[in-house]
Amino acid sequence: MTYCVGLLLNEGMVLLSDTRTNAGLDNISTYRKMFTFEEPGERVIAILTAGSLSVTQTTIARLREAMDDPDSDGETSIMKAPTMLKVAQIVGNMLAGVRVEIGEKLSVMKQSASASMIVAGQRRGGAMRLFLIYPEGNFIEATEDTPFLQIGEHKYGKPILDRVVRPETSLADAQKAVLLSMDSTLRSNLSVGMPLDLVVIEAEACQVSQRRRIEAGDPQFRAMSEAWSAALRDGFTQIAI
Repeated sequence: MTYCVGLLLNEGMVLLSDTRTNAGLDNISTYRKMFTFEEPGERVIAILTAGSLSVTQTTIARLREAMDDPDSDGETSIMKAPTMLKVAQIVGNMLAGVRVEIGEKLSVMKQSASASMIVAGQRRGGAMRLFLIYPEGNFIEATEDTPFLQIGEHKYGKPILDRVVRPETSLADAQKAVLLSMDSTLRSNLSVGMPLDLVVIEAEACQVSQRRRIEAGDPQFRAMSEAWSAALRDGFTQIAI
């Protein structure tokens, strides 16, 4: 399992993913689930993945292959697509095709494979956009009413996002929100694990503004987790019934 979250704010976008992959109780590995593509000043795209590793890795590999193809165009390459909407369509079509292809092979063994993705980015002259791509290739988009999207094991980390994240939330507070959202998930589900990958994309920058890998035992993350736990305990004791 996994947990990935993306926030779309007035000041920019904040993205966070874990790296744990499970293939059974005794087979736990670490794989990157966030991928960034950028032409600084022109466009930046981030893709977060959840689900079957074979599906997500094949999808990312074929997207890269299309980008490297000298004959690629705006219909096949996410780095040449005219809009972020077209980027979402390209990723969705690729994900759906790979899922069907791998699913047919696994059906012989009565197994299935599925995956979902978050696509975020901006091209020069266009708006920042954030999409959730479903296994079938269709997608939804973040809006002012719902300025965040999640994939994977999202239920534990959703309450804090519902309560504090608004389009006007600052990038600093947004980083705090996604990290505490992840902390809640880490505490409640062992299938989600560190290290974590955090990316910040400032509005109109069209490039990654901040990138951070948070390892297990990171002192800043541990201090934030402990402070959040203490604040919850204090708040709980102060509420009258």
